[in-house]
Amino acid sequence: MFVRAPGSRIPAVLATGVLTALLATGCGQSDDPSVADPSTLPTAAAPPTTTTAPALPDSPTPSATASTPAVDRQITVTIAKRRVNPPTGRITVDKGQLVRITVTSEVSDELHVHGYELGARLPAGTPASVEFRAEKTGLFEVETHETELVLFQLVVR
Repeated sequence: MFVRAPGSRIPAVLATGVLTALLATGCGQSDDPSVADPSTLPTAAAPPTTTTAPALPDSPTPSATASTPAVDRQITVTIAKRRVNPPTGRITVDKGQLVRITVTSEVSDELHVHGYELGARLPAGTPASVEFRAEKTGLFEVETHETELVLFQLVVR
């Protein structure tokens, strides 16, 4: 027979509180580039897309036009069955590079680049892009908001 002492719930309650606090700060970021791994995961290079999703309100995301200069780094991510391809990891770019992130998700969602506060709506099955000049150094999470998937960590050096 198992008897639970009245005080035995305290550790469980504390653990739940800590877990809740960690989940609430899940959109955090670090500006410390020293934590970056110098190796980068390979990303699928794709030709520039012709579809650029509209920026979220209050988002300074420029849209791709015929006069947009060639991007220095194209990062392409696909999400299917809650799996990120290529798998989540770190991608390093140099400060000042023009970066385009293109994401295709099988479900409607929202893309967010932390630290740069850029975003795009992700219509189901349609590629959407954000393009920006990597002027801030540090480590920045790129994630989806509805499904809460971390796509990768962007390291700008």
